[in-house]
Formats: sequence, C-alpha cells, structure tokens
Amino acid sequence: MITLYKQKTALINGNLETDISLDHVNKILGKAGLSPVSEQDVKEGVKNTMAWSILTAHNTTKDHKNLKIKFDAMASHDITYVGIVQTAKASGLHEFPMPYVLTNCHNSLCAVGGTINEDDHLFGLSAAKKYGGIFVPAHLAVIHQYMREMHTGCGKMLLGSDSHTRYGALGTMAMGEGGPELVKQLLNRTYDIAYPDVVCIYLENEPKKGVGPHDVALAIIGEVFKNGFVKNSVMEFTGPGIAGLSIDFRNGIDVMTTETACLSSIWVTDEKVREYFKSHGREEDFRALKPGKVALYDRAVRVDLSKIEPMIALPFHPSNTYTIKNFLENAPDLLAGIEDEVKRKSPDIDVSLRSLYKDGKVIVNQGIIAGCSGGTFENISIAADILDGHNVGTDEFTLSVYPQSQPVFYELNRNGSVNKLMTTGAIMKTAFCGPCFGAGDVPANNSLSIRHTTRNFPNREGSKPGDGQVAAVALMDARSIAATALNHGEITPATEIEIKDKEYPYTFNGDIYKNRVYQGYNKADDSVSLRYGPNIKDWPEMEPLKEHLLLKVASYIDDPVTTTDELIPSGETSSYRSNPLKLSEFALSRVDPGYVKKAKEIARMNQNKDHSAELKQLPLSLDLSKTGIGSVIYANRPGDGSAREQAASVQKVLGGWANIALDYATKRYRSNLVNWGLLPFVTNVKPALKIGDFIFIEGIRSGILQGQREFDCVVISNGNKNTLKLKLPNLTDDERDILLEGSLINYYKSGK
Repeated sequence: MITLYKQKTALINGNLETDISLDHVNKILGKAGLSPVSEQDVKEGVKNTMAWSILTAHNTTKDHKNLKIKFDAMASHDITYVGIVQTAKASGLHEFPMPYVLTNCHNSLCAVGGTINEDDHLFGLSAAKKYGGIFVPAHLAVIHQYMREMHTGCGKMLLGSDSHTRYGALGTMAMGEGGPELVKQLLNRTYDIAYPDVVCIYLENEPKKGVGPHDVALAIIGEVFKNGFVKNSVMEFTGPGIAGLSIDFRNGIDVMTTETACLSSIWVTDEKVREYFKSHGREEDFRALKPGKVALYDRAVRVDLSKIEPMIALPFHPSNTYTIKNFLENAPDLLAGIEDEVKRKSPDIDVSLRSLYKDGKVIVNQGIIAGCSGGTFENISIAADILDGHNVGTDEFTLSVYPQSQPVFYELNRNGSVNKLMTTGAIMKTAFCGPCFGAGDVPANNSLSIRHTTRNFPNREGSKPGDGQVAAVALMDARSIAATALNHGEITPATEIEIKDKEYPYTFNGDIYKNRVYQGYNKADDSVSLRYGPNIKDWPEMEPLKEHLLLKVASYIDDPVTTTDELIPSGETSSYRSNPLKLSEFALSRVDPGYVKKAKEIARMNQNKDHSAELKQLPLSLDLSKTGIGSVIYANRPGDGSAREQAASVQKVLGGWANIALDYATKRYRSNLVNWGLLPFVTNVKPALKIGDFIFIEGIRSGILQGQREFDCVVISNGNKNTLKLKLPNLTDDERDILLEGSLINYYKSGK
C-alpha cells in the first residue's frame, strides 16, 4: 500500500527509481529516447524538482542554502489577524505590500456572548480599508477555500497564519506559520529558512470505489508522522496516479499534509488544473509544473492508491490510523486504549467509550462533513447521492454538512445535493471552521464523533476534562461518514455500499464574492481609523533579555507530543484572541490546570525580586540588577498542530522566558517561541526536573551575542545543586537579535 524509501531516490523521466547510479539513469533515459546525462547532472538533480524552481524563484538572495523568501500573497482568519495587524502597526506598518486576505471563518459565532467577535470583524474591515487589504465576511468561505478559488497560481508561494495553508495541488507552494512571520512580510522582511529536504510522494494506480481523499491522506499520515519521515520537508507529489484524481480529491489529500509535520507541498499540474483556473476566470494563473527528466530527492514515499482501504484515525491524533475494517474487528480493545489514554491524563474522569460497542458494531451519535478538507463540492455531492432516498434516523445520530464556501454551496443547491441531504434529515450549515477546533457541533460527553475535518487532538472538539467532560473525535472520509449515516450511526466503510459511477461538473459563481468581498488591495487609505472593540487590547510591554537568567519550572509535561491545543485551548477561548491578558488565563488549562497560577507567582517574584525571601534563600550569588526571572515549561516534543502564535505568546504574557524540549514538533512552533522572545532550548536527554525547580543560566545574553550554542546551567532542587546542559542550535542572526530584544515587537521598535 505505502512504501518508504529512506535513501536518496530519483524521478527519471517520471519514473521513481532507487538506483541512481549513472549507468542505470542513462539506461532508462536511453530506453525513452532521451539524451544521456553526466554524473554532475545526477548530483545536481535537486535543481530539477518543482520545489527548487519555486523556492529559488522566491528567494531574495543568491544563497540557495539559506533562503530568504518573499511571498506572493497572504491570508489570516479572525482568530489571528487582529494580533498580526496590532503587532505590525506597533512595528511601523503603513500599507500592506501584497494581497493580504482577512477571512472570518473561525470566530463566526458568538461562542462566549457579548460583542467581541463582531468587534474583531469590524476591526478587520477597518484594517483592510486603512492598509489596503481584502476582507471576506463571515460565513462566505473558509480561509483555504477562498485562497484556492481566488489567489492560488502555479509557481506562486502563499503564507497563512493557519497551519493548513496548503495549496500544492494547484501548483502553489503554501506554508502555515505563526502571526509574527506574517508581520515580517507586511514590513517587507523575509521568511528565513535553510533549504529543506524534498521528499517525492509517488502516486500510482487508482483508488477503488468508496475510497476518498481522507482515506489516502490518513494512510500516508499513519506511515510518516511518528517517524518524522517528512518533518520540515517539502512533499512533492508526482506519479501516474495523479492523473486519475479530480481536483477536489487532490486538494483533500494535500490539505492534510500539514498533519505529517511537513513544511509544505507541491504537485504536478495538468489539464485538470488548467480547467480549474479557467472555470474560476484565472486561466492565466496556470502553467504546467513537473520535475525535470532526472530529479533527485532526499527520500521517497510510494503510494499504491488501488490498495488504500477506507480509514479511520482514532483519538487523539490523525496518525492514529487503522483501516475501518481492522478497527471494527478490534473495537473493544482499541476503545479501551482510548479510555486508558483519557485516564492517564485525567484520572478522575468517568469515561466509558467501550459502551459504544454493541453486538459487533460501533455506534456513534454524530457525523460532520466540513471545512477545508471535508466540505468540498465533490465530497458533499457524493454523500448526497449515497443518502438519496434514505434518512439519517430519528435517534441520537446527527449529520451536519458545512460546504466550504458560498460558491460551493450555490452549486450544491443547483445540482440538487442540498435538497437531497436536507430531505434525509442532515443539517446544512454555512462555511465555518468551528467543528474543526471546538467552536461548533461539540459532541456529547462520552461520545465519539466521526468527522471529515483536519484534526482530532485531545479535547480539541470542545470537551473540558477539568469539568468532568470527555468526548472524542475520529477522522473518516465523507464517503464512509455517509455510509455510516445510511446505517443510522453504525460505523460502515463506504466500500461496503453501492456508490454510483458519476462525475460532478462544477460551475464557479464569482458574483458571490464580487458582490460581498471588500477588495482593497492597492487602495490603502491612511485617513481610515482602526475600529476597536472593548476586548481588543495592545500587547503588554516586554523586557529585553538580561545578562543572566533565572528560570523556575512552572510546568513539566511528559507526554510524547504536546499539541498547540494543549498549550492554548481552541474552541470558545478563541474569542479572546484579541485580548492577550484575558487569553493567557487559559494557557495549558487542559493539560496542566495549575500552570497559570504558578506562572503568575513567578512573574510577581520578578517584579519584587529585591524583596523576595525565596530568592534570598537560593544557594546562588545573584546580581539581581542583571538577572531576569521568569517561568519555563518542559515538554518532550511540544508544538504539534496549529500555527497560531498564541501557544507561545500566552507564555510570554505570563512572564515566561523559555521552553525546554527534546525536540520541537514543528518548525512553526519553534519560530513562534523565538518571535515572542522565548528561548527554544533543547536537551539531549530528558532532564530530571520537577515543578518548582530553579535553573540559573549565567551569561546567557553575552553567550547568545557571541554565537554560543551550549550553556552549562545550575539546577536548584530542594536546596541541592545539579548541572544541566541546554542548547540553542541553529539560531540565525535575526533570531539572536529577536531573543536579545525580548520579542519581535521590541526588535522592530529598536529599528533593526
């Protein structure tokens, strides 16, 4: 089904080869009637990848090992754009230098009462008018579908403040990052990365009937996430299997590449892509992309699409994958394993997911088809045909369907799919990302929801273990969700039902956007004032890094991976994203409820350090005038998941100065730490730390200035001294300056 090649591989005239010796390469080229190449040509085959051509075209320097990228366009949604604009404004913003799209697909509902969500929306509209942006009102489109429809282009690069910014199937290399990286672009700075590994994803054959894009994506994620096979790499999709996939199918696979922890993705483009752009009135944005005749890759993944089965990703990660058949055969044990995982984190929770297993069947009470991955025209049309003439039942099971944009909704209405679904008892809703992050359709306690959405992290769907609530999400393709709905909640793979051979022609209605979206690019009006609501607050002052640093451990998280949803919960807390102090009250609340109180106590110690009895009792000679005091968290591998920078900024607002980790789950979380002035320490072995321990780092400022990469630290635990070696590898010059200044905001204020 899926084969991993850990060695360098090559595409030779479009065929995946593991033998890259010169004789073998030229033998294959000769059979195809192509001219031979030299040994040097093979070695430089990386330059024949699509990734190379796009990355180097957007690199602003001649150094191709260390890239400084400028993007063609950017996008943010209403959880992130207020903070981005506020930060850029504080750093000297005058006008958006590129198309910058502000969408409103996350805080579309008033989840916590009051006016705060709509206040953010009007702030966004005023920012679009003042600085020359594009404003997409609530319920009109989810962020990624709007960007696909209106701003992708073959060979372009796009940046978004959402981790699922992936448009590779449309020939666009896109990346999701924290807000500060977008601020840099708004201030005409660059996105700085070392040239990444490029991994060939070779698709062959065709999926069987009943297998959809989520099945393919989950199968790949299950093979490559835990071993880090594509981490921080570009996934380059090639192979003969692409031709048989529709654009919606390709987009559905592509958006899920985020869950592999890769950096970005890019696909071969063909006449289907050309037709997509033509149907959206943008045929000029098409050009054919494919690797050269000998393209060299760091690694490769071969995917036999014909062997993919309907998949399910069980809680609590998209990589926790099984075939649906295998899950059903082992459901009691697998459900018990989920219960054990809940109990490990929350021993007092009353969890009973095994009760969902009855007479050899697993019964769920909620199905969701939604968002950038699930709410496609094709997915919903197929689901409608599966359910046509049937019903979802009148018991607990519910089915909610969210088309990903109003143009998609319009066409679904025109082709009859909406009426088919409504007649079955399914509920049609507007374009909204809420089910994906816990702001809509939160399942009941002790329930399992099946969803064609992007993530199923712990409690991301909205349950609150601190209040005794637990629910869980499993990811499935829309086809199998519809098959399950056909059986009133009994999990059923779509390969076990009849699915018609049918094509679904699509016509894009651009008037929907033309008549409602504010198009302000190149129309900045400095006379417009930003519209503030009572919840929109400026960032608090942040002090520069001092010569010495005394850290107190405020949280120790021993999970294998810590997600950004655990560092700062999603759901209704997202309504406070424009209020840094209010949002910080929720930091780590679903993984360490005591963290906020501890962090605040440490911050007060820093404010009153001259009179702190605890500091005086430490067996250290401290020059308090030259010593910063703050909190630190330890986690084995933090930062998987969302790009939102608030996972780091809340720690800074609470007086944090560092993270310590064995590794960081994503490049974007490490970048967020740096941009908020949090030192991203790593250590080779799990440190013997506990909450309340002190870590003293002498000469940290001088060391960073001098390019020092390792620091010998003193750990004080119960009055005893020990040593700990912490590392700061791979800091760029800009990153060093940002850390020294204490945050990206300070860095820009300093005029650097």
